[in-house]
Amino acid sequence: MSTINYVSKEGFEKLQKDLHDLKYVQRPFISKQIADARDKGDLSENAEYHAAKEDQGLLEAKIAQIETLVTITRIIDHSKLDNSKVMMMSKVKVKNHNIQKEFTYMIVSDTEADLKAGKISNRSPIGAGLMGKKVGEIAEITAPAGIIKLEVLFISI
Repeated sequence: MSTINYVSKEGFEKLQKDLHDLKYVQRPFISKQIADARDKGDLSENAEYHAAKEDQGLLEAKIAQIETLVTITRIIDHSKLDNSKVMMMSKVKVKNHNIQKEFTYMIVSDTEADLKAGKISNRSPIGAGLMGKKVGEIAEITAPAGIIKLEVLFISI
């Protein structure tokens, strides 16, 4: 993960909240599970102890991953965004020419992507295809279902 991760202020706060939860809620909980399992005797045949140790390893890996992500994350200042073209944090209304339907997406980072909420990653095929497009331009996006033609109808922040 050497590239910069751009997020909204809310996205950064969520990352910090997740990290805090992992370090100060889940880590002590797993430590207590290990201590309780250790008190039950022979560790070589204690499945509860081994499961808790495995959980601890997975948790520590996740903590390290989020700590790294936090260090490369930058908050995007909405007031400095240009809505003449599609970029990070843009809300884009598009028309799918293949099925003649309109959709609205918000272009976000991988960590904030949530298709149900209309937030798509700038690295997804649709997000990447829309980046840099202006109103009236058509993005031809290669997807597993074939080529999708999306016309940019409106861009806002």
